[in-house]
Amino acid sequence: MATKLGPGDSFPSMSLALVGGGSIDLPSDLKTTYSIILFYRGHW
Repeated sequence: MATKLGPGDSFPSMSLALVGGGSIDLPSDLKTTYSIILFYRGHW
C-alpha cells in the first residue's frame, strides 16, 4: 500500500484515462500551483 501524502509533499506523477476518451497527466497538466484533486468511484 502506498503511503499518504503529507504537508509539503509533492503529488506523484501519474497518467489517468478520462471517461470520454483521452488522458490527463498529473500534475503536469494542472494549470495552477494549487489544486484540489478528487477521486470518485463511479459505482460499486
